[in-house]
Amino acid sequence: MSTEATAAFVEEFLPEDEPLLSARRSAAQVGGAPPVSPAAGATLRFIAAALAAKAVVEIGTGCGTSGIWLLRGMRRDGVLTSVDVEPEHQRLARKAFTEAGFASNRFRLISGRAAGVLPRLTDGGYDLVFCDADKHEYPDYLTAALRLLRPGGVVVFDNALWDGKVADPSQTDPETAAIREVAEQVRQDERLVPLLLPVGDGVLAAVKRG
Repeated sequence: MSTEATAAFVEEFLPEDEPLLSARRSAAQVGGAPPVSPAAGATLRFIAAALAAKAVVEIGTGCGTSGIWLLRGMRRDGVLTSVDVEPEHQRLARKAFTEAGFASNRFRLISGRAAGVLPRLTDGGYDLVFCDADKHEYPDYLTAALRLLRPGGVVVFDNALWDGKVADPSQTDPETAAIREVAEQVRQDERLVPLLLPVGDGVLAAVKRG
């Protein structure tokens, strides 16, 4: 079987339902917020479920696709805190979460840049931090995640392969360089147990040691 066929099989292994497809359509209509792939979303749900996550931070709301996957993996009393600089993306995410059947007390949407919002969140108060916003700021998100996560918590970065650019030494644009930098930081930090998965556009994850 070809590499392309295998990748397609992985992405289609867990088909998305109408709330997820609707959120994905919203993202396509507004542009500027490419959602996680189905396999990357399933990875988020798996990690949230394995952690029995009660408190999750999402940096980059998009239009709700990743948030639905996260909420479906979290505990029934869990709360997703989602940060985004685009009010329209958050409006669409709120609509997506509601259509997916989540009560308003299951999520809080905070409008603003991550650099201004994350310092206000509680140290060690979160089970999972998911990063899918400005790639230039990925190293800063890692610093924030290490503060926000409890021991045993997990940080996850989407677009860790960046359409193949990260693995290509000739690609030196700022976004690619920042993703490479955070990957190297995760790999070298003895406080973390890292993992890089070739699903979607690449998922980089790391457990914060106890």
